[in-house]
Amino acid sequence: MADSVLIIDDSQAVRERIIKTLESFNFAARYYEAEDGLEGFKKLLSSPMDIILCDLEMPRIDGFKFLNMLKSRPDLQDVPVIILTGMNDRDLKIKGLGQGAIDYIVKPFDPEELVARVKVHLKIKHLQDDLKRSNELLLELSNTDHLTRLFNRRYLMDALDKEVQRTIRKSGSMSLIILDIDHFKLVNDTYGHQQGDVVLQKVALHLQKELRGYDIAARYGGEEFIAVLPDAKLNEAIFVAERIRLSIQNAKFEAPLSDLAITVSLGVAAFPELGCTTVDGFIKLADDALYRAKDKGRNRVEFCS
Repeated sequence: MADSVLIIDDSQAVRERIIKTLESFNFAARYYEAEDGLEGFKKLLSSPMDIILCDLEMPRIDGFKFLNMLKSRPDLQDVPVIILTGMNDRDLKIKGLGQGAIDYIVKPFDPEELVARVKVHLKIKHLQDDLKRSNELLLELSNTDHLTRLFNRRYLMDALDKEVQRTIRKSGSMSLIILDIDHFKLVNDTYGHQQGDVVLQKVALHLQKELRGYDIAARYGGEEFIAVLPDAKLNEAIFVAERIRLSIQNAKFEAPLSDLAITVSLGVAAFPELGCTTVDGFIKLADDALYRAKDKGRNRVEFCS
């Protein structure tokens, strides 16, 4: 995909010359133009840019103010800015570099130098983008259960601790649902562990489907799953748990599991609850409710009251 170049300069002739120069060196790009820093900032907010060439002296919002506006937006700070200036002034260059620009070019510019500098900084940006994506992927992998693609237990405990602290701080409420697949050992013994993995994936899919976008679904271990429902009262969580139970009960499988019917038992607890002040205590309340569901015949929802 072509790179996006934003050229901010109050001279249309300069903007056109920059575009023609880059095009003459077979520089494939999408070009955007702005007459001053304010117009450039608006275009930057509406369209992602790979690199910016910005004049220093402009009406309304000059290059220095534009750089300050970029610094106020963390999501835009990785976009490289090359200063264009007609003044070969050392102090101005240092000031611009100090405010976030990565390079400067003195006008009138040498065409080959312009193209070379733009290409170098684009290459650096692409490397940084690749590194950022790799780090994001590593973070996702470290937080995700490889089989079900839900969050793993380590992420769950960190997130649950934060939600409990947030709930205490705001005097709010939250709920927890713990789910266990009924007679899952029998599935593994009958169909094998590979088909057991298919069942785990199906349960995870139905669990995630019944939750809100900001709820947290995680594989707690083995055939146990946990859902964290921020800002949800107990009666709301019980309703969600029942919806999850029915959804999994009605799940259909392909051969060799086409005759298999899966049910789950669920325990629900709300926070804060009398005598419960910790994450472990919160989980235990839901876990106790889960065991009551199992004792009462499975395929049912029980709650802490």
